[in-house]
Amino acid sequence: MDDLHADTEALLALTLAGGATAPRRALLESHGNAASVRALPRSCWRAAGLDTMQIRALEGDPSALDPVLLARCRAWLQQPGHHLIGWQNPDYPSLLRRAGSPPLALFVAGDPALLWYPAVAVVGSRSPTAGGRDNAHRFARALVAAGFAVTSGLAAGIDRAAHEAALDGNGSTVAVLGTGPDVPYPQAHAGLLSRVAALGAVVSEHPPGTEARREHFPSRNRILAGLTLGTLVIEAASRSGALITARLAADAGREVFAVPGSIHNPMARGCHRLIRDGAALVESADEVIAALGAWAGALRGDLQRRLATPVSGPDERSNGSPTAISQDDPAYHRLWSALGHDPSDMDQLAQRSGLTAAALSSMLLVMELQGRVAVEHGRYSRR
Repeated sequence: MDDLHADTEALLALTLAGGATAPRRALLESHGNAASVRALPRSCWRAAGLDTMQIRALEGDPSALDPVLLARCRAWLQQPGHHLIGWQNPDYPSLLRRAGSPPLALFVAGDPALLWYPAVAVVGSRSPTAGGRDNAHRFARALVAAGFAVTSGLAAGIDRAAHEAALDGNGSTVAVLGTGPDVPYPQAHAGLLSRVAALGAVVSEHPPGTEARREHFPSRNRILAGLTLGTLVIEAASRSGALITARLAADAGREVFAVPGSIHNPMARGCHRLIRDGAALVESADEVIAALGAWAGALRGDLQRRLATPVSGPDERSNGSPTAISQDDPAYHRLWSALGHDPSDMDQLAQRSGLTAAALSSMLLVMELQGRVAVEHGRYSRR
């Protein structure tokens, strides 16, 4: 057996067990971690509502838990920068917890801290007009310049333009996939997938190796909507999948924005429909940024509760003393010692500090909000 942490092994089995999510989520909430859930007697699993196949998967029965798939997941998780973040993990994104039908776990390639960043979903047609593609690029560049992450689905058209604009602007971008985290769709986006994983984050609820299936993409859209403060539809036909993302965002209580277009452009009809239904008509990124400013501030409160550490604004920066970051926690001292003025990636910081990637992600995000750490392309340095 590959050497994974016992809790990761247990979470992997619980995730791959499939079936109804609610009983598995309830078990994690009740018992705190997946290893404790797996150690329960079979009677407790059954009382919690797990079905026979889920129970057999937890027991490691190869008829219920494909050994080839399990080996593939283990191999993927052992690669640098790969993570499995379960419902019980304090680093599970707070915004996604509040959305409808949140997944039990997320496979993440890249920086999981980005899932806590204020983000906007930028979505639209796979076959946009030249003007639509230009608008996606312009909005995405402005959003990352204002400190927002740009989240999209790695599809052709608007999605690709948004990801590339964010990366070209030295900003943060997150790709939410309807395939496994290692499977680009379309295949022509393999290079873009690698680039986003290296410089941002790639997220999927599906295990590595999962190929594209039609039914996966509408469910993918709920994660895309749930991770973000708002959804911006750049250009979409009347039956575009982007409208599903917008509806799910509205259902989750998030903002929905739409860019208007010509009445003669069929790719604008979906946006016009959204506007008629109550979406905010926007003509510039400044309007999106202004509407989401208060929401972005709320994420800072989530981090305060998550870490019980004050998150100061730019005018409250200290002279660089790690005691100002956390008065008592030695982990912050170790991280501060590991940081230098030359940028370091997550793996280097983990090696120097001895901290887990999940702990590093949370602390680095707080330190960035405090103005003590600079981040560029997934590499961190002291300010």
